Amino acid sequence: MTNQNSSSGSSSMAVPEAKAAMNRFKEEVASELGVPLKDGYNGDLTSKQAGSIGGEMVKKMIMKQEQQMSSGQ
Repeated sequence: MTNQNSSSGSSSMAVPEAKAAMNRFKEEVASELGVPLKDGYNGDLTSKQAGSIGGEMVKKMIMKQEQQMSSGQ
């Protein structure tokens, strides 16, 4: 069974307009963590560096959602 909404690339998003905002968010988190992101290819990052960016992004998104849920928004 194929999912017609998915693409073969990992960069597809449910809301394509959010891509620029997510890139800014990723750059902000990388800066906070001291991980040197560049425009374009970042294959020289270690798995630990790349994972720390993604992990921190998820942590911040969960915290934001919890705040919204607890304030009834």
